[in-house]
Amino acid sequence: MQDVHISTKPAVMDGLKGVVFTESKLSFIDGEKGILKYVGIPIQELAQNSTYEETAFLLLNARLPTSAELATLDYELKSRRAIPAGLLEVIKLFPKGLHPMHGLRTAVSSLAMFDPRADDVTEAGKLEKAYNLIAQLPTLIAAMYRTQHDLEVVAPRGDLTHAANFLFMLNATEPSPEQTRLFDIALILQADHGMNASTFTGIATASTLSDLYSAITSAIGSLKGPLHGGANEAVMDMLAEIGSPENAESYINGKLERKEKIMGVGHAVYKFFDPRSRVLKEYAAIAAEKHGKSLEYATLERVEEVVIARLSSRGIYPNVDFYSGVVLSDLGVPKSYFTPIFALSRIAGWTASIIEYTRHNSILRPTANYIGPDDAHWLPLEQR
Repeated sequence: MQDVHISTKPAVMDGLKGVVFTESKLSFIDGEKGILKYVGIPIQELAQNSTYEETAFLLLNARLPTSAELATLDYELKSRRAIPAGLLEVIKLFPKGLHPMHGLRTAVSSLAMFDPRADDVTEAGKLEKAYNLIAQLPTLIAAMYRTQHDLEVVAPRGDLTHAANFLFMLNATEPSPEQTRLFDIALILQADHGMNASTFTGIATASTLSDLYSAITSAIGSLKGPLHGGANEAVMDMLAEIGSPENAESYINGKLERKEKIMGVGHAVYKFFDPRSRVLKEYAAIAAEKHGKSLEYATLERVEEVVIARLSSRGIYPNVDFYSGVVLSDLGVPKSYFTPIFALSRIAGWTASIIEYTRHNSILRPTANYIGPDDAHWLPLEQR
């Protein structure tokens, strides 16, 4: 009778799909039904009623703030917006034409050198640094953009909201209430999203009891990858290739025949409409009409129609990146800075998830099934 070999190696879960390593109160996602909630609150309610500041408090504390608590957070963020003068000089030395995510990663890492308590990994210490990072990422990004384009750096203002202040520092013009609200909504929609790659990366770094600046630097490095951040930039490239709504159907059909990826379409989690894309579509239409980008919006609408007709039966729909590029473009954000804006938004979720996980910290130390040889020996060079 032939011996039967039974493997005792555990199954490999590619990309850690389906692996649960922790519990969280922050984000709930039902990809089959297209539901996203922060601490139990539907994302649509937050987009309609909240602000980024309030949403940041919600994520950091797993509850909505009182009016006094929100006023305190607003004060804390406004008082921390300025970046160290030495770091501003470093940013001015960045080579022209750099990828903005390289610059942001370096700038965030450098912040640690200007913080005498950078290595304080108590919960209070991490919360302090979370405030610093939420407040200062907009200043870093705006300063980097302006120095890269030989423009005078615009200092932050303490009388503007988080969203308005960033647009002011970026464009040197105070935004309208409509522009401010549109950007606020865009930030709320991307503030958190479950255990995504960059959040997991930040937690993995923090689980070693490394400092928060190191953890966020890791998260930024993860976000830079084209499989995570950057899809909205690619959507704008796609729009330029299509040109007009009349070309959308043939363009998409050609992509599908060649089995090429359609940018801004499909999601690893959602098998129905990404709820964030529905909110952004509504506001993208308003912005497009007001700021003369109606052709781009109409082209996106036609692409969406073709995609739904061809791919919805496979659970493939537009995601949050589909309309966000048009929204950011209408707000004066250059295409190459779309991913840094993603980081500017997600910093609330990153820091909240890290603080939540490290309350009951366990170092993340997965294993791998060894599949190499088991009977190898060292040989002298002349015998190899």
